Amino acid sequence: MTNIREARSSNRVSIRGGAPVISRVAHVIQRIGLAMAGALCGLFVAALMLRANIDLFDSFGLAFAMMLFGLIGFYLGIDTTPPPARASRFDILDARLGARLGPKVELVEMFGGAGTFLATAAALASVYVVVFDEDLPVIWTVVVGCWWLFGVAMQIVAGIAARTRKHL
Repeated sequence: MTNIREARSSNRVSIRGGAPVISRVAHVIQRIGLAMAGALCGLFVAALMLRANIDLFDSFGLAFAMMLFGLIGFYLGIDTTPPPARASRFDILDARLGARLGPKVELVEMFGGAGTFLATAAALASVYVVVFDEDLPVIWTVVVGCWWLFGVAMQIVAGIAARTRKHL
């Protein structure tokens, strides 16, 4: 009787051993999707910059660089690793302020969140201008491009900082 049970259990495929692998594959697929969204945001902002007919921004290299920068920023900056268990040098609020204002706020999370907001706001403005064929003054085109650039740079810095902090 025991041999039959062992034979049946050996023929079953256990998902428990494969769960970490499946979870890891799902996480990689999610990160690739976020990276593609970042590249698309970069493409829309590049299209806005190219429409402005500014000689400095009138190149295929600019569009490619903006797409690549967006891809890296969204890959690194949106899904940051969890903070360490103990206090780190990235904490904004110290213990005295934290007791009055609530839980501690991580600088990395704030920086990544602000960067995501700036980058996606710039992409949204760019899509609006391109789709509805609006004429945006050159200064506002540069401002939108700077929002996107600073936002993606903030995402990259936050992503690198979250991955390099020490887990104590």
